[in-house]
Parts: sequence; C-alpha cells; structure tokens
Amino acid sequence: MSSDDPSNVPAPSDRREAVREKAQRVQVRHARLRKLRIAGLSVLGIVVVAAIVTGVVLAISSKTSQPLLSPRNLDADGGIPITSVAGVDFSADAGSDPTATPTATTAPTPSPTSASTVDIRVYVDFLASGSQEFELANAEQIATWFTAGSATVTYYPVSMLTAKSNGTKYSLRAAASAACVATYSPDTAFAFTHSLLAQQPAVDSSGLSDSELADVADAAGVESADRVRSCIEDEDYVSWAKNVTDAALAGIPGTDGLKLTGTPLVLVNGQEYQGSLDDPKEFAQFVLTTASDSYYSGTASPTATP
Repeated sequence: MSSDDPSNVPAPSDRREAVREKAQRVQVRHARLRKLRIAGLSVLGIVVVAAIVTGVVLAISSKTSQPLLSPRNLDADGGIPITSVAGVDFSADAGSDPTATPTATTAPTPSPTSASTVDIRVYVDFLASGSQEFELANAEQIATWFTAGSATVTYYPVSMLTAKSNGTKYSLRAAASAACVATYSPDTAFAFTHSLLAQQPAVDSSGLSDSELADVADAAGVESADRVRSCIEDEDYVSWAKNVTDAALAGIPGTDGLKLTGTPLVLVNGQEYQGSLDDPKEFAQFVLTTASDSYYSGTASPTATP
C-alpha cells in the first residue's frame, strides 16, 4: 500500500483531538509540577521558621538558665567596703570644683578610738550630680578618718538614672563596673569610685563606654587589669546592679524604714545626713555629733581631734 494512500492521513477532527489531548497532558504535568514546587516551598518555609523559633528559644533558655553573677568582696547588702584609700590625688578635686575644696585638716574629726569609730555608708549613682558634689567635697576628710581608724566606709553603687544617658544605660553599667573592681581589685575600689565621680559625664549624655570605664579602672591602678577589663566590657554584673538598686528602693537595711529616693544617700551610724553636700565642715560636724551620741550611750565621753 502506497504511503500516499489518502486512507493513511488522519482526518482533521482526529488531528485536533490529538493536539487537544497532548495540550491537556502538558497542562496536567505543569500543574503537577507547580503543586510540587508550592509544596516544596511551603515545607522549606516551615523548616526555616521552625529553625528561627528554635534558635530564639535556645538563646532565651541559655540566657535565663545562666546563674546570676554576683560580685565578691561586698557586704551583705551589696556595699563595697573600703579597704584602702591609696592612689587618689585629692589636689585635682579643687580644680574640678572650687566650691568643694576639702578641708579635712581644719574640720573636727572623730577621735580614732574604737568607741568613737563611725560607720559611714554612701549610696552613689555615678551619673547623679549630687553624688559627685558630695564626693569632691568630702572624700579627702573621709579618707583621713579611715586612715586614722576613726571611720569605716562603704560605698553602695546604684543606678537610679539608667534612663538618662541616651539609651546607653550608663548609670547601670558604671555601677556594675564598680562591682568588677571590688571583685578583682578591692584595694582600689575607693580610687576607682573617686575617679569615676570626679570625671562624671553630664546627665542626658551617652556617658562613658564600657571600654572607657575599663580605662578609668586601669588609671586607678587596679590589679588583675585584664580580668577587670573583661568583667566591665562583658557587663558581668549589670543584672546584679539592677537588683541591688531595686532592693535599696524597697528599703535601706539598718534604718527605720528609710528608702532610697535619690543620691547621694549618706548614713552615719544609720542616721541620714541631710546637710549641705558641698560643705565638708558641716558634714564633719554631723559625723562628730553622731559619734558622740553613740559614745554617750556607752560608759565614757567622746573626744575629738582638730
């Protein structure tokens, strides 16, 4: 039979049907591939979301499961007991604030006897101007009393002005840095505290960075400088600083219901000093009077040295 036989040529209707069936098969195949792609993308999306959620959960769990780091060499209430007053150049204070020149040599001083020894506690916020004012005016005579054995001195770093530093939380970080120094170099705690207050940044400024806080510690002569710097830059004691601030706001231990409402809060034998912050003579008189009151409750009379 010849290939030109008309009987071998499909009818037009058959050709159209064949083309239609082929097109339908292609459409079905494309639709199936499209569904597979959509399903694959959906599964991939679910996997990605699950991975993100898992990562967030693990990060939060890791953060919350870490124990709260607590600094060492503190008293039971979170204070930093001063063990040395070395390394401070008080002559620089007069240049910083001429109205706050310390006059420890002319102010009355509690006699260095065990009976008249006074307990001085100072709550400071490193961003509070009042804390700086009191420190520059009184640090030298406080150091003199400490050296003479007339007083024990404890600083309590708190962070009431955390929101006043352009979001950097300087007040909180500075308080935490003091805890780092107390932990690794307790004998320089006074020098560091004084230095930090002497170069206090302005309220509503960004304050010092963690690295700059560590530089202040280095300049104060801290021991274990690398450990102190790591502690400050890693912000090891930021949570601790917040907790002790909250505790002080709730109530000051050893007082009759006194709460922290501002800084500095200065206590002498548990009594709040409410006099002028920048008058060392007035503060010295308060210390002497408080020491005398405490000593009169004993068996002898207090004495004072000029």
